[in-house]
Amino acid sequence: MDDQEKSRPAAPSEERGYGTGDDVGSPTTQQMRAVGQRRRDAERKLDQHLEEARHKAELPDPDEQKTES
Repeated sequence: MDDQEKSRPAAPSEERGYGTGDDVGSPTTQQMRAVGQRRRDAERKLDQHLEEARHKAELPDPDEQKTES
């Protein structure tokens, strides 16, 4: 084995650690479920923040009440 062979990067299948078929790059069912769960969690969190922002906008600002009196 010469120096060029040692410095050459590994084959793509060796780098990724999974098979070499048509499914290369396709996410697994478990990965898809994890992505879906993270998305649902993020949407719930966004809805919660939006609801809190709406609620906060409805409340009168105590500083404004002091200056108006």
